[in-house]
Formats: sequence, C-alpha cells, structure tokens
Amino acid sequence: MNNLSSPKNKAFIFTGLGSALAIAIFVSPFASSNPDGLDRVAQDHHFEHKAQTHPLSQKLSAQAIFDEYALKGVPQPIATPLAGLIGTLVVFGLSWGLGKVLVKKSNSPPES
Repeated sequence: MNNLSSPKNKAFIFTGLGSALAIAIFVSPFASSNPDGLDRVAQDHHFEHKAQTHPLSQKLSAQAIFDEYALKGVPQPIATPLAGLIGTLVVFGLSWGLGKVLVKKSNSPPES
C-alpha cells in the first residue's frame, strides 16, 4: 500500500502545490481581459443582453469578497494574484480534506 506520508509523496504534493501557487500568483496578472467562455459566445451570437442581472452566484457569500477574478477593495495589481492565491489554497484544502475522508472510508474494515 502506498504511504501518503512518505517524504517522496510529500515532496511531490508540495511541489505540485508550489507550482500551482506560482502560476496563480505570477501568471494570472497576464491573463487576457477579453471575454472568455460563455461571455464570448453570448457576444458572438448576440444574446448577452439576456444575462440575468442578479444570478444565484451573486447571492453567495463569496460574492461579497470576490469580483470576477479579483478581490474587492484591493488595488488591481495585487487583487488578481491574491485571489489566485486564495482560490488555489481553498481548492487544495478541499481536495486534501476530501481525499482524507475518502481514503479513510476505503481503508476501513467492511461491516458484517
């Protein structure tokens, strides 16, 4: 059985996390400001005017902190990298926690 706490596995995990954080912090400010995904399709097919003004996503608590891909109230040069840092750490933490729960369940003895 593979041991997640071995030094080799820890190095692999934290190298991956470090790489993801470096990309989120240092590369994200260079992302294109052009519309992407559904925004671009909506513009190309002329139905962007049908977008809801208050979609469900704006009612979530994260909307009070984040605005698109940046943090509200933080100067623009810092807002996008900081949002990338926070987002990457949140996704890593949720993934790590879910992994711990699932591995624990799969290693538990079957009930009889």
